[in-house]
Amino acid sequence: MPADHPTLPPVRLLPDAELARDALAAPLLARAVRLARWAGPETRVSAGGELVDEQLPAAALQLGLGDEMSEGDGEAYASEAWRVAVDTGLVDVEDPDDLEETRDGAHPAADGAHPAGEEEPTGGVTTGEQLALVTSGSPQDVLSLWLDALDVTFADATVPVLDDLSAAIGDDGEIDFESLDWDPEEEAEFLEGVLGNLYLLTVAEGGGTDTAVPLPVLAASMIVPDDMGEPTDDILEQVSEAMMRLDEQFRVLEPIGLVSYVPVDEALMVEDTDPEPPVDEDDVSRYGMVRLTPLGLYGIRSRMLEAGVTAPVVGELADKDAHALLDGIAHFPEPAARAETEQWRAGRAPLDAVRELLAAARGRDAGAPLRRLQCQQALSLVGAEAEAAVREVLDDAELGGLARVWLAELGAGAVPPPPESMIFWLAVDTIAAQLDAEGEPDELQELVEGLVGQHSGFFEAAWRVDHPATAEVLEAMGRLHRDRAVAKDARKAAFKARSRGGN
Repeated sequence: MPADHPTLPPVRLLPDAELARDALAAPLLARAVRLARWAGPETRVSAGGELVDEQLPAAALQLGLGDEMSEGDGEAYASEAWRVAVDTGLVDVEDPDDLEETRDGAHPAADGAHPAGEEEPTGGVTTGEQLALVTSGSPQDVLSLWLDALDVTFADATVPVLDDLSAAIGDDGEIDFESLDWDPEEEAEFLEGVLGNLYLLTVAEGGGTDTAVPLPVLAASMIVPDDMGEPTDDILEQVSEAMMRLDEQFRVLEPIGLVSYVPVDEALMVEDTDPEPPVDEDDVSRYGMVRLTPLGLYGIRSRMLEAGVTAPVVGELADKDAHALLDGIAHFPEPAARAETEQWRAGRAPLDAVRELLAAARGRDAGAPLRRLQCQQALSLVGAEAEAAVREVLDDAELGGLARVWLAELGAGAVPPPPESMIFWLAVDTIAAQLDAEGEPDELQELVEGLVGQHSGFFEAAWRVDHPATAEVLEAMGRLHRDRAVAKDARKAAFKARSRGGN
């Protein structure tokens, strides 16, 4: 059965207006906006666009950071917010040399050097075009601004701690990456992978943001091979090192509103000589807990789309036809498939929607069995209103069995018994759909053994079924059935089906 289907479940996103409000409320972007409004022509910056040291106390005071934290911390937060303001275009920085020329009417030296004994010139600041978007832009404009701020913050999160970085700056001002044992591209790729796994874990059960993920789980998802049983000591040490890196990185990413983060308990990082109070080593929250925010889901999905990853969102199929809906939700988790179907139905009259679904469920292509299974599940969301339309297909060779099952589950009366040929066709179709949806899970093994047990001479009838997937289904039944004699009968039936042709 075909196995090519999206690996990412669909995500539920808040409306853009709500996300934009969350973006503007993110502490780091809010600080950057406040500094952009505070800055003016007299604000002085270095050649790299940073606020000069003399300006940092005033910037921290403007942000209200003077009293609530130490002076150094307040200035560090102000410097971080200023960098976001510059890199997102909330402020424009004038080149120091251009500003000196304007002031003095003199041209800077050709090599950019300044006479000995003179102070390094400082640039000025003007309001950036992006600042107006904060109050007059659309929600999409605000979200675009926030994504730019996320890019800045992501880059900061992949940089080593400042003490190590300063020690690695050579006389020429360039960073010696080898001395840091740090590969910027590798570090960015690692963090992107972690955020991708966090996204997948978040949306896997319906696309919400209710569950926090333990930091060890995220670290292990990047380090421990999928086929490894008990991790080795070396692997466990790598996981521990990755946790410490991620702890620092999530602390950087939280102020931009990407995640909600409970840091690693600092008591775990020091040797405790006091046996009291007792420590609960089984409390996984002490090792760090991270949760993507609704804004974070939007942000990671946007980065995935930019990288060419298919990342569906609930609601994308609402204006498509029924065929596109059934194909689209084929591999969605059940909650997401239900939500997508409900949105699709919302704009259609119940009977019209049911008839469209039933028509889309027909077909002999490889995806048709799963479409019929999804159709049956979609009909359950309509309820008794669908009965009249379902009865219209009772004599349909492809839909008649589905219709009878659905009417029986509804508790409807006067449901005609199916002919034997329809029973076996439906059995093959159902197994084909399950194989396409889930491969060969334990539940399918129980279904196979139940069908064979209920019908004596099952395989003698099944190999004659005029269904495109008959041979494949019988081969799968041979693999799944635990009775070796029955499995052998299934394989023989599969051979007969292929010999009959057309399968």
